[in-house]
Amino acid sequence: MTRGEPAAAGSQGAGSVELCGVRLGGPVLNGSGTFDAIAARRAFGDALLERFPFDCFVSKTITVEPRRGNPPPRLWEAPAGMINSIGLPNKGLDRFLTEDLPQLAELPVPLCVSVMGFDHDELGRLVEAVGERPEVALIELNVSCPNVETGTVVGSDPVETAAVLAHVRRLTEAPLIVKLTPSASDPAAVAVAAEDHGADAVSLINTLKGMALHPRTREPWLGGTTGGLSGPAVRAVAVQQVAAVARRVSIPVIGMGGIAGGCDAADLLAAGSRAVAVGTESFRDPAAGRRIQTELRALRGAGGASGGHAHRTSPG
Repeated sequence: MTRGEPAAAGSQGAGSVELCGVRLGGPVLNGSGTFDAIAARRAFGDALLERFPFDCFVSKTITVEPRRGNPPPRLWEAPAGMINSIGLPNKGLDRFLTEDLPQLAELPVPLCVSVMGFDHDELGRLVEAVGERPEVALIELNVSCPNVETGTVVGSDPVETAAVLAHVRRLTEAPLIVKLTPSASDPAAVAVAAEDHGADAVSLINTLKGMALHPRTREPWLGGTTGGLSGPAVRAVAVQQVAAVARRVSIPVIGMGGIAGGCDAADLLAAGSRAVAVGTESFRDPAAGRRIQTELRALRGAGGASGGHAHRTSPG
């Protein structure tokens, strides 16, 4: 699928949306790294393409050089969610372009590629290389990492975010989505800086930093010591931050964080999102994206979120 081409599959009536000039069949995306479309197609064949669970596919985050990720263990089941310490394992830019991109281009929905660099030059190289590929409709900038030159987490600081956008915006005409960290003291200020310097959309929230201890030794359980908390436990934070950001920017907002059912998605849409992304729920139910589309359609048919509480999962 080439940039901007309408989706042929995905949402079946949840309501088409336009995201940064790209027409989607509906408002439901996947969170980066939470659904492996290539592995799923190996398992289910072309049936996956016929019933693809999302309206736009977001790739795993790629870096310039290959990464092995954090040592195991990498996951901890928490009450109402999980903590992951994956560490962004990926093949690196060159192998992504030659091995993964041709397969992802066969998906029946627009493709968004997520990239992360450890300094401006790395991020610029990624944006330029990915942005020149017609198969890529959108680029997500994962700015939750420290800049090795300044030590500042890019997405936590409006000045650093502005500098990154000023550097990469001129390198591509592809729409740029800035993925915000909830750890910023003022995420809305970061979103405004991103918009002012050329971002086409923002997405939030990323995971909250957390730690799990071994039940006997009381030492850190995760191989990376700390990890990212996600799932229903972060839903209320997501709704608040999405609402705060949506009040401050005019570009589209993609809301995510704890979506487990259609009513959760409707809450984030009501808070100001143009689209939503499903993450942790796909680990429990690989078809969650399609189910949430169906539940959103039912909610809209019933006149909005009212009457939809049967679709809301309990926090436990």
